[in-house]
Amino acid sequence: MHRLIAIFMLAFLAGCMAPDRIAYGPKAAATANIEGFGDIRIYADTSRNLPEAHAWLPIPRHKEINYLVLSGGGAGGAFSVGALKAWSDRGQRPEFDIVSGVSTGALIAPYAFLGSAYDNILVDLYTSGVAKELVDADFLPQGLLGASLLKQKPLRTMVERYLTLDVLAKIATEHRKGRRLLVLTSNLDSQRAVIWNMGAIADSSRPDALQLFRDIIIASASIPGLYPAVLIKAKSSDQSFEEMHSDGGSASQILTIPEGWMANSDRVEWPKGVKLNMYIIINNALMSEFSTTTNNTFTVMARANSSLIKAQTRSALVATYVYAQKNGIRFRVASIDTQVAYSMTDPFNTNYMRAVYNLGYAKMASDSLWKDRPSFTDTLTATQAAQWR
Repeated sequence: MHRLIAIFMLAFLAGCMAPDRIAYGPKAAATANIEGFGDIRIYADTSRNLPEAHAWLPIPRHKEINYLVLSGGGAGGAFSVGALKAWSDRGQRPEFDIVSGVSTGALIAPYAFLGSAYDNILVDLYTSGVAKELVDADFLPQGLLGASLLKQKPLRTMVERYLTLDVLAKIATEHRKGRRLLVLTSNLDSQRAVIWNMGAIADSSRPDALQLFRDIIIASASIPGLYPAVLIKAKSSDQSFEEMHSDGGSASQILTIPEGWMANSDRVEWPKGVKLNMYIIINNALMSEFSTTTNNTFTVMARANSSLIKAQTRSALVATYVYAQKNGIRFRVASIDTQVAYSMTDPFNTNYMRAVYNLGYAKMASDSLWKDRPSFTDTLTATQAAQWR
């Protein structure tokens, strides 16, 4: 009984500490837009006619469209960085016509979009130890009762340091060529996944474009509870308010084909005569990973959340695979296929990030990274896994 009372007290105090927000309703939410930016976002659950969505589909420059999908996974993002670096070093990495990113994948996506010239920035971000700066905890009870356990400032400082006006200008240039950069956030107010056309934002010529671009990246990478959600100014008719956006991974760990389009596949036609190659990099392990779980609140919650993420990702991959088979899309997927030691109390451990980076690099370098269908059981032996550490 005492524990139950304590939980209610914590919930009450948390509500008291939460800052006030401008109230708005579902009708305003449904018609909200970002003032001055035009058609820069859609909801993933909304169907639209793909061939007419010129701002969203890439303009084919060849007979193939290459689509890179970067998943969530926190520190596991080092896996895709290793794979991309090895792909560049082999001289076989294509210029992607579409790049999408969710959570840690959203941090990587702008540089993957701009190409191999930005590989060293990504390697530095994910293997140098600079990511440790992201862990700046609030003191209890403020961290438990406030907006998040960790402060947003270190993440924002890092994003502002690397996502500059020069980077924004280069993304705008590529967008005008017909290439597309997409990022997913979760609108916590509406409980809907939002797809942002980052190239269109960069190409808007608005003075606040860089701020919005950064806010979206930070929102997508802000793990709920760990980092605070991001408030983004929106408007519906004459009403102005702020939407609350957080980790895109809350809605989906990958952004491949929007669920609204897959659900209405009979009404969607891809451009004829163009082959779509989809490369999906999962910055996480999809197979089961045994670990004796300590029986305390945070460990149990974290372990359950890890299981939920695996299940969510598997389902999204299967749905994408089925859609790809029906529509002649070349499907390739890669994921962390060995259990690498990881501590939830040290979320950006440099040794872990280097280990999964080396794994991604070695798998790509040895031409053993890609699978042509979802697979959730393959693992390496402990001896094989040791070499990546």
